[in-house]
Amino acid sequence: MAEEKKLEQKLVKAVRDIGGLALKFVSPGCDGVPDRLILIAYGKVAFVEVKAKGKKPRPIQIRRINQIKNLGFLVFILDDEKDIPSIIQQVKGDQINVT
Repeated sequence: MAEEKKLEQKLVKAVRDIGGLALKFVSPGCDGVPDRLILIAYGKVAFVEVKAKGKKPRPIQIRRINQIKNLGFLVFILDDEKDIPSIIQQVKGDQINVT
């Protein structure tokens, strides 16, 4: 759990560094919601589920993630610090070069 917490703090800092918010998302009575709600300038919104390296979301989390995606929102599963810049780029709508 400590590893997950550190990764979550790095995500929050990276989003804050570009002027955005990475709000802790808590929804009583609604199980499986992602950990963070990412808000970036000009109406960019995404959800991030933070996991320890190699850990997978629970079935309820997968169902909730799919439900949110089906509504048209971006949802990411973060388990590696190196993925944070890519997530931020995608939320911002920046082009990503895949080679």
